[in-house]
Amino acid sequence: MANGGSGGGSGGGGGGGGGSTLRMSSNIHANLLSLDASSSSSSSSSSSSSSSSSSSVHEPKMDALIIPVTMEVPCDSRGQRMWWAFLASSMVTFFGGLFIILLWRTLKYLWTVCCHCGGKTKEAQKINNGSSQADGTLKPVDEKEEAVAAEVGWMTSVKDWAGVMISAQTLTGRVLVVLVFALSIGALVIYFIDSSNPIESCQNFYKDFTLQIDMAFNVFFLLYFGLRFIAANDKLWFWLEVNSVVDFFTVPPVFVSVYLNRSWLGLRFLRALRLIQFSEILQFLNILKTSNSIKLVNLLSIFISTWLTAAGFIHLVENSGDPWENFQNNQALTYWECVYLLMVTMSTVGYGDVYAKTTLGRLFMVFFILGGLAMFASYVPEIIELIGNRKKYGGSYSAVSGRKHIVVCGHITLESVSNFLKDFLHKDRDDVNVEIVFLHNISPNLELEALFKRHFTQVEFYQGSVLNPHDLARVKIESADACLILANKYCADPDAEDASNIMRVISIKNYHPKIRIITQMLQYHNKAHLLNIPSWNWKEGDDAICLAELKLGFIAQSCLAQGLSTMLANLFSMRSFIKIEEDTWQKYYLEGVSNEMYTEYLSSAFVGLSFPTVCELCFVKLKLLMIAIEYKSANRESRILINPGNHLKIQEGTLGFFIASDAKEVKRAFFYCKACHDDITDPKRIKKCGCKRLKVGARSRYPKDPFEFKNTTHSSRLVTEPVEDEQPSTLSPKKKQRNGGMRNSPSSSPKLMRHDPLLIPGNDQIDNMDSNVKKYDSTGMFHWCAPKEIEKVILTRSEAAMTVLSGHVVVCIFGDVSSALIGLRNLVMPLRASNFHYHELKHIVFVGSIEYLKREWETLHNFPKVSILPGTPLSRADLRAVNINLCDMCVILSANQNNIDDTSLQDKECILASLNIKSMQFDDSIGVLQANSQGFTPPGMDRSSPDNSPVHGMLRQPSITTGVNIPIITELVNDTNVQFLDQDDDDDPDTELYLTQPFACGTAFAVSVLDSLMSATYFNDNILTLIRTLVTGGATPELEALIAEENALRGGYSTPQTLANRDRCRVAQLALLDGPFADLGDGGCYGDLFCKALKTYNMLCFGIYRLRDAHLSTPSQCTKRYVITNPPYEFELVPTDLIFCLMQFDHNAGQSRASLSHSSHSSQSSSKKSSSVHSIPSTANRQNRPKSRESRDKQKYVQEERL
Repeated sequence: MANGGSGGGSGGGGGGGGGSTLRMSSNIHANLLSLDASSSSSSSSSSSSSSSSSSSVHEPKMDALIIPVTMEVPCDSRGQRMWWAFLASSMVTFFGGLFIILLWRTLKYLWTVCCHCGGKTKEAQKINNGSSQADGTLKPVDEKEEAVAAEVGWMTSVKDWAGVMISAQTLTGRVLVVLVFALSIGALVIYFIDSSNPIESCQNFYKDFTLQIDMAFNVFFLLYFGLRFIAANDKLWFWLEVNSVVDFFTVPPVFVSVYLNRSWLGLRFLRALRLIQFSEILQFLNILKTSNSIKLVNLLSIFISTWLTAAGFIHLVENSGDPWENFQNNQALTYWECVYLLMVTMSTVGYGDVYAKTTLGRLFMVFFILGGLAMFASYVPEIIELIGNRKKYGGSYSAVSGRKHIVVCGHITLESVSNFLKDFLHKDRDDVNVEIVFLHNISPNLELEALFKRHFTQVEFYQGSVLNPHDLARVKIESADACLILANKYCADPDAEDASNIMRVISIKNYHPKIRIITQMLQYHNKAHLLNIPSWNWKEGDDAICLAELKLGFIAQSCLAQGLSTMLANLFSMRSFIKIEEDTWQKYYLEGVSNEMYTEYLSSAFVGLSFPTVCELCFVKLKLLMIAIEYKSANRESRILINPGNHLKIQEGTLGFFIASDAKEVKRAFFYCKACHDDITDPKRIKKCGCKRLKVGARSRYPKDPFEFKNTTHSSRLVTEPVEDEQPSTLSPKKKQRNGGMRNSPSSSPKLMRHDPLLIPGNDQIDNMDSNVKKYDSTGMFHWCAPKEIEKVILTRSEAAMTVLSGHVVVCIFGDVSSALIGLRNLVMPLRASNFHYHELKHIVFVGSIEYLKREWETLHNFPKVSILPGTPLSRADLRAVNINLCDMCVILSANQNNIDDTSLQDKECILASLNIKSMQFDDSIGVLQANSQGFTPPGMDRSSPDNSPVHGMLRQPSITTGVNIPIITELVNDTNVQFLDQDDDDDPDTELYLTQPFACGTAFAVSVLDSLMSATYFNDNILTLIRTLVTGGATPELEALIAEENALRGGYSTPQTLANRDRCRVAQLALLDGPFADLGDGGCYGDLFCKALKTYNMLCFGIYRLRDAHLSTPSQCTKRYVITNPPYEFELVPTDLIFCLMQFDHNAGQSRASLSHSSHSSQSSSKKSSSVHSIPSTANRQNRPKSRESRDKQKYVQEERL
């Protein structure tokens, strides 16, 4: 062959150059079909010599077909084409295998048919010849069956092994599948590189690096093909699979190219079809998890693989030419030009700059346009839609170094988010260096999006669900400072909403057990489910803000001290100071609204002083009102003590709770130094002093120091002897004369006129009578009685009228058998707190649907002095029957509010009931006659009492002739509906709730004010504990755990430990009309009243409930009052003021007639309420009361025992 080449070269001058080359310089272009044709272009020889030269070349070509090509023989240099050999290897492999499979199936089918017929013949012979002969003939058959079974078992094992190897169910399978895909892409890349070379070229396997790599890849593909073949159940369908066809047309040509020392691009572009499996590979690697992402990758992979494969075919036929044209009509196109051609063809643009010239190429384009256009028209819009629908808020949060972040989820709406941000980012807080990350599964609307943009420096929003661990990872929940869950307060199904939030808590705690969670709950009984979560720990900061518990607790406290709900709601809400120059009630109200609740560690200057002394010094000197401290026991468990009394001495590191206008003012309590600040009169000048700087570092250690008392017992009750002030007071000499520390002295505490002015003799132990009688629950926090059937407490209208209730609480409830329960237990519990004596308990009368109240009764049947009048609050006859004009408070609630879509109509029942009561008229003489006939006088007209000055409870007029003067508190769902409660006010409909007159007067309460508790609890979890302690009457985590067990209070016997729990302060109202503080009521200073009440009676005053028109010079008939929170020292008092105060538990008050009251459970013991306070009546006077009155009371109690 070499000789032939050289001879050919000597035939002509032009051909010498071609013949002198023994091996072509690595490539022979497809266009060089004849070396003579190329040589003659550079020579002037005749046509005859050209033809002779042509013949001289042709003869060795024929010899080449006869002489075998070996590895030692180089690729010929005469332009010989061997594409048919490569193609034949693939076709023979494909059709040969297909023929063998079909032949095997045919033979197997024939064998099965023959065996089936033979089996029938043998079965017939077996029946004819008998069983003995059959046994002998079947033995060899059995042996054959065993051999076949063994063979089948071996084949099955190999097949199962191969199936495990190629499946993605095991780690080995996943690695193998991913490796095959990666090598396929590698082979495709090698094709892209080789596509720049001619279609067919001579290549030496030992010198061509890409050919060696491609050979290694295809050996691996061959082995993998074998595994797939073994594991396939249906070999025929496996042979026709796309991946199998790809292997047939790519693997055999590689081995042929090694043998022939030449390369043919051929059908190697089919490796692009492997891209279709790209989605599966990403799913194996857990990269694709959502349906949209899987669908998007599927569409893209199919589109791109089809595009690249079609471009490869065009590249092959256009660069080769048509075989029947002797490959003369070819054109030189690069692979990427073919890719471009296919794209402009699919998109129907067709610029015409590149087009197919060969017949094969054009024929292919005809069919490709049909399929490609359809694919382009369907796939591309869907791909764009999927990309366009990609979540705008689907990224991940990037934590900022040195900055904390919280995650807020749950009910994310414009209203809930705006209320939350307004309070959380309030300017009165110290630097809020916290980023807020909202997570919700619905993208925000335009208004909410605008709100996020306005706070973009501190707020981020991500779309997702806390139930999805992937989304929790996106918002970095593991590094978040806390997670806050908002509830939908207006949902129709509160239990379902609570269940959703509980599931959110479970999901978050399951992902990261240590995360602090603050969640809103709608129903009190659902709080028990949170205790079932193992990682829920209230000691570590987890909190559940139960809206029903707090809402009804606020309303219950308003039954004891009207207006308290407004004051407390304003205290934990961040509101800026609004200055009003005019002398109106709004001026004083708004000055109090700007106060909030704060905590701060007390200065070491207060160490050793009693609580009243420190409280007085803070109020007078620092202009701060301290109402409570945090007590840490020896075992490091902390409790909050509200106005604990003068037996307590402040220790190092005590945390105080203050009412102040901003956080900077509270710093004075920490910076105060007696040596440096004793002579300073301006509290703003109290800054960190020089001697204080050495101790500032200890501030961070304060929470770690145990709280100590001078005398501590192992009992849960704090028992310490009274102490005198060990440090001279900083007050004036006049104030120094006031002596504290006489809390337990009967002669120094203001004696309360009990609810019933008819006092009977008693002894010192009467309150702790008969330890075998269960009077309190097992914790000693609430009054308790044995469960009563609801029929025993139901009153008819006539029975209620004959009872002549007075000083009671009327609860008007709208609800039916299908209404959601609102949890009336939370309203009753604060009114049954054990720090009231039994005869001080106000009787509670429910007026509403008996079907609804039956559903609530299970949680109420353990409370004494509860009655039910079936009826409707809109019936005036029912209201008159319960003597609503003689009640201490009328509460209007509705369980139907969230069932109405129109927000304006949600409160229609409550508003109608309120207006109905206010329009009622009463003849007071009838009530007086009824009261006298029953042997008692209504409150405010007690003739046997030495005076009528009020000390606690509501101050009511001696007679109420119109419903406008009846104390009412109405619950609202929609804040804007407050404008309908008072027809005579001038509130604008757009006025915020806290600025409206009904809210300022304490006659309206909306659950929306509790939204501020979320941020308040995050910044200081003690605030929630303090609020809960104030409004629930003493509910503790231990009590909640007991209720979670039985859903009811459990009675307990009185022990010293449980009785000690009664010794806690309560909220009351102090009147200035008469009594020990009457001298300060007319023009006195509030600061003097504060100091006197604190030093003399351990009463802590914190606000005023003043008549709305008290500032007017002319007298007014208006009985409306408004709340003034924490007035300054020099604030002037008026005689009609009622003072909010925290009053100590009075042990001596139980001597009145507790024994008789408890034994009878009479309603009338709470009906006879005194609204006055006065100096202590002597014991002799009480003992000298006529015996006839005592016997008359006993007879009356027996008659009304069923109440």
